[in-house]
Amino acid sequence: MPSIRSALAALGISAVMAAPMTKRASDEYGNRVTELYNKVTGNGSYSSEYFSAEKVPYHSVETLMVEAPDHGHESVSETFSFWIWLEAVNGKITGNYDGVEEAWSYLEKHIIPDSKNQPGNSRYNPSSPATYAAEHDDIDGYPSQLVFQDGIVGEDPIAKELQQAYGNWDIYIMHWIIDGDNWYGYGQQGDGKTKPSFINTFQRGPSESTWKTVPHPCWESMKWGGSNGFLDLFTIDNSYAKQWRYTAAPDADARAIQAAYFAYIWAEEDGVNLSSVASKAAKLGDYLRYAQYDKYFKKVGNCVGYQQCQAGRGKNSAHYLISWYFAWGGGLQGDWAWRIGSSHTHTGYQNPLAAWVLSTQSAFKPKSSTGAKDWATSLDRQLELFRWLQSAEGCIAGGATNSWQGSYAQPSSDITSFYGMWYDWQPVYHDPPSNNWTGMQGWGMERVCSLYYLSGNEKAGKICQEWAKWVKNTTRVSGGEVVHATNLEWSGNPDEWNSSNFNKSNLNRSLHGTVSSDGIDIGTIASIIKGLMWVSMKDGDQEGINLSIDVMDAIENYKDDLGYGTTEARGDYDKFGGEVYIPRGWSGKNAQGANIRNGVTFIDIRPKYKQDPDWEQVEAYLNGGEPPVFTYHRFWAQTEIAVANGLISIYDLKKDGPSPIPIDVDL
Repeated sequence: MPSIRSALAALGISAVMAAPMTKRASDEYGNRVTELYNKVTGNGSYSSEYFSAEKVPYHSVETLMVEAPDHGHESVSETFSFWIWLEAVNGKITGNYDGVEEAWSYLEKHIIPDSKNQPGNSRYNPSSPATYAAEHDDIDGYPSQLVFQDGIVGEDPIAKELQQAYGNWDIYIMHWIIDGDNWYGYGQQGDGKTKPSFINTFQRGPSESTWKTVPHPCWESMKWGGSNGFLDLFTIDNSYAKQWRYTAAPDADARAIQAAYFAYIWAEEDGVNLSSVASKAAKLGDYLRYAQYDKYFKKVGNCVGYQQCQAGRGKNSAHYLISWYFAWGGGLQGDWAWRIGSSHTHTGYQNPLAAWVLSTQSAFKPKSSTGAKDWATSLDRQLELFRWLQSAEGCIAGGATNSWQGSYAQPSSDITSFYGMWYDWQPVYHDPPSNNWTGMQGWGMERVCSLYYLSGNEKAGKICQEWAKWVKNTTRVSGGEVVHATNLEWSGNPDEWNSSNFNKSNLNRSLHGTVSSDGIDIGTIASIIKGLMWVSMKDGDQEGINLSIDVMDAIENYKDDLGYGTTEARGDYDKFGGEVYIPRGWSGKNAQGANIRNGVTFIDIRPKYKQDPDWEQVEAYLNGGEPPVFTYHRFWAQTEIAVANGLISIYDLKKDGPSPIPIDVDL
């Protein structure tokens, strides 16, 4: 593969980029990366508190932890993708890129289901991908009725070309969550003991927060649960078959591709070839296209009525965005299989940088006949989505859906649209609203701004420049402390989208994202600062560079023996005693031995939490005491801090000038 600059030349793009270092640096910021890397990985042995004995990276060091995962020693595809990022930046700082290939090998081993864990994909029928079941706003709308009727679900247009490209029908994508220590006790394939273990949680619509989930095995052998395992908590079927099923969190797969790309170009500059990782990332990107399709492969745009809206043909069911999930499954006997996409999209999940990589960089070109072309379309569509949802303040609003309320309902007339998809200020989950947390700002926009830095894409630049103003207005450093926006509130609607409005100066004057709380979330602000650094380097904005360095310097005040951490009072932990909805008459038992029936609480179905060393302070809180206080060490947050410090070192950023002298690449 040519260097990044010659690749840009081939595209006719002019770029101004700060020069990355070509020799090892021993500056303060590089030293921070090395020190943190050694803490997280145990000096590269992966035998630290952040990893299991099987080399599974934990979501957090601490076990008593509930947010999206409901136990700290679960791991998610997000964690694995950040592991690739950590190895990439460590490689550039030290010159040793071995960890990139090793991390990807464990990603394949632990969180991409192998053939024996997804049997029967060859029986999948792309002309009949799945059976329709509506989503419901309220959790008591579940289980949802499966509708066995021809003509509702469209065709899958990419399955056959993927099979032709890779020689089999298996899906090469990460399942979103695994139980690193087999804490729940489901094991693999129903054995109750193998770790890590494929599990799942969310199944019951936007009101099902983590606190209301019923964890269950991906391999449904009906060994646990009720008479039908856990299946009849979620769907109403004529009869229930033993089955396996997995769900992707596509932003994590896209992040893994993004991180692999940076590892690749940095290694190339250092004379190291990571083509094996690049080819695997390209394969991941090929299958990641399932995230571009409506859940039931229905026509995208003004899709109203699950029976009336046209079943998709060809690629008219593609929205070309990175949706919240997609899923696949089949029978344990290997006699049937199904696949679905997702109708719901969130700006925080988009990754135009990954789309650019998969559509333009030869080492990352997917093998399939239309993969690169689809990602080229996706690149433009994603950038339009960001601009459509850029508020008057510059921060980015939620997302869009092709299936209102998850049932192809008719939205109210005041809801504006994007290519016929409707604005949703809180896509997918409502408890809490999915776009209130400012981590979504950092995650989505860092990718837009790294695209701008690498490619010079003017549309990306427009979005990033407006967003950077918001970051500067809502972030301050004083006395070694950082205060930044931690949560937002949303009001108004975006303008009806027209691509000709991309550069409109008064776009979305009625769409507002206002700061509802501020404070310090070290992972979130490191993510946001990464985005600010990319656009500031590209534009030679010394103010943005100064703020970025100030923030990362202040984060040093939160350093401890495990990395970086801040104290968190967890008032939400009163929900350990909150009820988990189980329909009346349903009863079963999980692998921890808990009886599951109507009226049970979160802790009732997770009795092993009472053995946790931190349970005592949660119990005291439930009995009327003060909220428990934790100092958490999340893998993703440690990595964001490492990468942000790494960028300062790699691109030799200086406070108050001279700014890194940009290289004007005359292409």
